[in-house]
Amino acid sequence: MEREQKVREWLKGVYDPELGVNVVDLGLIYEIQAEEGETLIRMTLTTPGCPLHDTIIGGVRRALEDKPEVGTVKVEVVWEPSWTPERMTPEAKEQLGAL
Repeated sequence: MEREQKVREWLKGVYDPELGVNVVDLGLIYEIQAEEGETLIRMTLTTPGCPLHDTIIGGVRRALEDKPEVGTVKVEVVWEPSWTPERMTPEAKEQLGAL
């Protein structure tokens, strides 16, 4: 399994505490760049004023920091493109009753 896919799988263990859905299935992870010694996660949140910003970003860091193949973890929060419910996987939509 390539490094980016491993990182994506590990990030499925990070949940939005309010919604109870992982950040990958919510569609919050926009990009993963996993190179030797460093992993960059480019992601967003459901709203710019999300009160759980630090909790979710900290969860992403903690999910990866103990993995030797990840190296240094950098998390960049971006707002473009804006998150919309269409970014969610079918599983997340079903879990939230959006289908």
